[in-house]
Amino acid sequence: MKLATCAATLLAGTALAILPNAAFAAEADSAMSDENPNSIIVTTQKVEQRALDVPMTLSVQTAERMRELGVTDIGELSNYVPGLNVQIQSANNPGFVIRGITSDSGSAQQGPRVSLYYNGVDISRSRGAYQGLYDLDRVEVVKGPQATLFGTAATIGAISFVSAKPEAGTSASLTGAYGNLDARRIEGFVNMGNDVIAARIAGQWKKRDGYIENLAPNQDDLYAQDQLGLRGSLRFTPTTDFTADLVVTYDRQRNSGTPFLSKNLGSTSVDGLYDAAYLGGSPLSKQVLGADKLGLTRDVYDANLTLSWDFADGWNFTTVNGYRNFDALEVFDADGSAAWYLEFAERAKGWQASHESRFTYNDDKWRASFGWNYIIEDSSQYVPLSSEVGTYLQCSANIIPGLGCVAPNNTVPASLATGLASGGLATTVPYQSWYRNEGRNQTWSMFGDATWKPGAALELTAGARVLIEKRRSGYATSQPAAPIYGRQLLPIVDTGGVLSQAQRSYAAVLPRFNALYRITPAINLYATVSKGRRSPVVELGSATIAGSYVVAENRIRAENVWNYEVGVKGQTGIFSGSLGVYYNEYSNFQVSVTSTSGSRTVSAGSASNLGVEGELEARLTDWLRAFGNVGFISGGIDDKASNGNFAGDRFRLQPKWQWSAGFNLNAPISQGTAVFLTPSVTYRSKIYFETPNSEAISQAPVTLVNLRGGVSLMDDRFQIAGYARNLTDRNYLLDAGNTGGSFGYPTFIPAEPRTYGIEFTARY
Repeated sequence: MKLATCAATLLAGTALAILPNAAFAAEADSAMSDENPNSIIVTTQKVEQRALDVPMTLSVQTAERMRELGVTDIGELSNYVPGLNVQIQSANNPGFVIRGITSDSGSAQQGPRVSLYYNGVDISRSRGAYQGLYDLDRVEVVKGPQATLFGTAATIGAISFVSAKPEAGTSASLTGAYGNLDARRIEGFVNMGNDVIAARIAGQWKKRDGYIENLAPNQDDLYAQDQLGLRGSLRFTPTTDFTADLVVTYDRQRNSGTPFLSKNLGSTSVDGLYDAAYLGGSPLSKQVLGADKLGLTRDVYDANLTLSWDFADGWNFTTVNGYRNFDALEVFDADGSAAWYLEFAERAKGWQASHESRFTYNDDKWRASFGWNYIIEDSSQYVPLSSEVGTYLQCSANIIPGLGCVAPNNTVPASLATGLASGGLATTVPYQSWYRNEGRNQTWSMFGDATWKPGAALELTAGARVLIEKRRSGYATSQPAAPIYGRQLLPIVDTGGVLSQAQRSYAAVLPRFNALYRITPAINLYATVSKGRRSPVVELGSATIAGSYVVAENRIRAENVWNYEVGVKGQTGIFSGSLGVYYNEYSNFQVSVTSTSGSRTVSAGSASNLGVEGELEARLTDWLRAFGNVGFISGGIDDKASNGNFAGDRFRLQPKWQWSAGFNLNAPISQGTAVFLTPSVTYRSKIYFETPNSEAISQAPVTLVNLRGGVSLMDDRFQIAGYARNLTDRNYLLDAGNTGGSFGYPTFIPAEPRTYGIEFTARY
């Protein structure tokens, strides 16, 4: 019997190997459930494929899945994607982390590590990247270096947002929600059109009170939200071979201040980081920093035009063109106390334009794409300081022994320092200064990717991107001498407002190699080797030479990473999922270090990562589905003497373990009526907020419980749902260290507490 079984298996395998590709594909399609995550059609490799057939680690969240989980913000998305963390310190300062590698620098001179794509256009520049999460078709999270597919910013992966496109017919949806913290949310879309031309308008408005009470007069509670997103889309399809998509997006934030809270100064040092605080800002905030109150004013405009033409059998030409403009002003209290001490603002402005054209070809033996890309970005970061001279000197250097800085009752003894130090000649001496960095970066690249399909079961892919970069940086400051003190306050060179510039050009070749083997029509093995690169840094900034402050060019060589990965994905019985193992090897790993003179980039030397990522879903019945995922990372900066004080450190924001699990119940109770329930649990192990690592600037493991459930009526045309996030009201930190840390007063940002509410949805 054993021999007969082996012979039957061998014959079946032989028959599978000689099946024509088209027949194999048809069998594969029939073997996969339409609701299986691996069956979702994606465009990761610039052609439409099932997620199952993409030979790399890929996580896909559809609009329906995000709705089930109650995900309404980019920051919530990462709870359900292994290997991904998204930290939204503010909409102006998001951090995107893939496999422990963070992309969050606000400097106009530094390049990102994680690519963010919006409808095929790179929007990776940190200050312009954040936008509302609404009316999306799907989010694709691709892990590992993907320069061939997603450009140079995809050093360790890419996040691709694909909005819902107009379609023939008339449809609409409207959701209204209300919750604690007076939270209100309205979102929806209207779609109208026919097979030739269709239009879609979508939007989301979110507003809520701050969850950290601010005791300072004339200031709002901290972390209040007022966000608006609008999107208009137009699709023109004059023939079945040609499609034109125009998407225009506006994103706006009018949020209150970020709660940079101090453990050393004022009320938060007594009552704890999750109670009331006193962030007073500057009395001259409007004149010096640009706004009366702490908070963020941000506007982003985006336009995208994509043309796709099937001009011959198996051939397609696609061109993707984009423009994005952002303008943000954020006023923040960097010392986290009532003192008029470290009151800063950041004015970030920039624009980028991009063009990409590519040809693709596909038949039973070959799949190929090749094309070219050009992207130009021009941005700046302007940082003014408002302080009071005596307060600054007292809190920074304790010039009057025993006086102190800020008392637990939020009085400011340091405000007396000017009078005491000047012998009563003055009581208050305002001070202001600023620094500014600029970046103008251009990249020209050509890319090609070819897949050979020698048989129905095997695909071999090789590709590369060849690029040339021109990077120009600028730096200027104004650091006047403080009255009475006679010297500038910040340890930064004073250029008198004169701009210094530096320019460099670079070239690189970034390859990838992939193999896909179909064990069965529904189970695939894959392997990949790829190279990623973070662009060299041409950074102009302040340096100290022979005791004097000077402008210096800090040239950091490109950060390179090789990625080696194997995995399996597919479906068997009621189970579907994926499992991948990877190893990353870095050279010249770039680290951002914050000091009193601002942020600068240094090389931490060599680094490596070994990790495992898995996703599993079980369809237990037609109305009950369980899901879970896990990510494990072991690595960081290599523990060797040549890596200096970074040796052995974990990467910033890198958890060793991360997982989530839950189930989705959608059970009919009568004709057209069903109840649904989606509880989920997410876990993240300890993380460090800075490199070099510090136990004081870290967060212990965090477990969160989220819940969404309700009833749908009239075949899901109407829905009533309740939701709760962070159901157990777990106190934990979103970030720590920050600007205040470089002055000896690290600040801490508490994460969102328990939020809950009810929402109503109507669909047409």
